This record gives sequence, C-alpha cells and structure tokens, in this order.
Amino acid sequence: MNPGPATPSAAVVRAPSSRLAEGEVTHLTRTPVDVERARAQHAAYVAVLREHGLRIVEAPPLDDHPDGVFVEDVLVVLRGHAVLTRPGAPSRRGEVDSMVAVVDALGLPSTRLAAPATLDGGDVLAVGDTVFVGRSTRTNEAGIAALRAVVAPLGLDVVAVPVERCLHLKSAVTALPDGSLVAVQGWVDPAPFTDRGRTVHTVDEPSGGDVLCLGPTVVLPADAPRTAALVASLGFAVRPLDLSELQKVEAGTTCMSVLVP
Repeated sequence: MNPGPATPSAAVVRAPSSRLAEGEVTHLTRTPVDVERARAQHAAYVAVLREHGLRIVEAPPLDDHPDGVFVEDVLVVLRGHAVLTRPGAPSRRGEVDSMVAVVDALGLPSTRLAAPATLDGGDVLAVGDTVFVGRSTRTNEAGIAALRAVVAPLGLDVVAVPVERCLHLKSAVTALPDGSLVAVQGWVDPAPFTDRGRTVHTVDEPSGGDVLCLGPTVVLPADAPRTAALVASLGFAVRPLDLSELQKVEAGTTCMSVLVP
C-alpha cells in the first residue's frame, strides 16, 4: 500500500476578503456571512497550522476576489512541482497571478495551465503515487489531461473520478494519514479508490468528507462529530475547528491552505 499524504513543512494561506459573502455558491443556498467571524475562524485555522510546525506563507491579499481565501483551487503542489491552475469559475481566474510570486518564493518549478483546460485544486486528491482528479463543474477533461501531462514525468498516475453531487472531489473524499480515505456516503463512487487498493471509510455528515492531515493529526469541521469519532477510533489525533461562517461559501478544511512538503 502506498503511503498517505506527505508530512508538510509549509502552508500557503490567504486572509479572507471583505467581500467573502459574495463568493461563488454552487451547491448551497446563499445565506448571510459574518465576515469578521469568518476572519476569526480563518485565523484559528492558521494558528493550528502553526501549532503543527508549519511555516506560514501568506499569499498577497486580494480584497476584490471574494473566493481568494480558497488558495487550494489556484495552486497545486505535487512532488515539488507547482501547478498554477485555471479555475473553472471565470470570476476566480484573476487569483492565479498572485500565486506566481509565492511559487518563486518557495523555489518551486512551475507549470501554468492554459485554455481550454479548467482545473480547481479542490478536485485534486494525491494519495501515494496516485492523483485522483474530480471531473466536476469546475474541472474539465482538458484540465485533467493537462495535469496528467505535468505529473506523469514525476511518477504520478492520474485517475479521473466523476463528481456530480458536490462542488469538488475533496468536498466528498479525502485521505487519512494511513492512506485510507474518508468519504461522504453517496457523494462519490468508491470504486476508483477501492480498485486501487484503498480502504474507504464512509460517513453520513456532509462536512465529514473533507479533512486535513497534519502528520498524524486530522483537522476537520466541528460540525462533523461522528466523523471525528470514527477518525479517532482509527488511532489518529483529531482536531475539530469551527468553520461555520466559512462553510456558508462552501469552505472545507483542505481548501484554505496549500500544504508544501
């Protein structure tokens, strides 16, 4: 069995925009967002990253981009190579330019995707030597093919996974420290994962499929207590976080950072 997610040494983050409430909403009904509370929740999230020894790399603020806090969608780092994506939502494509300086500061070689490819990093789930990529409303076939061309020389195999019931692949399924997966029941077909020898633990909480591994610690939303209990029963440390305001614009624990090994 290939290992789970690599232990990170740094995390790229970006502070929430004052216009966060205007962010793209695809699978939720828009509700009012308390931006100051969201900022406090984001600060607590970043504090947990620091507590686990990660060097925090702050991307430039983008107050005119409501979704800019979701840095994972515009930057993917795989085996030391940075991929500057081309987000599926046109309103988000202006976020990519700001990541060029971040990638340069990290000293990473990089590739920037171009039309007709669209790819959101929230659809990219790397586990061992396999990169599962969601074919979603934000990521198209050209985006999957473009990513495959970048990572194949790195020894990574790309597997496309249909995504229809949620925003991104990682809204539905993410990896635990041992390389097994946790997935929301009914949101994604487990076959692409089990066919490659991965164990899939299903949960019944909508926010329970998106967890963040910081070494042996699993960070997950506070509104997924049954998922937390399952993860703890598997022998992992659990760190719940209140992300309630950020979740109103479809945030998950993975989307607000880019972990760099």
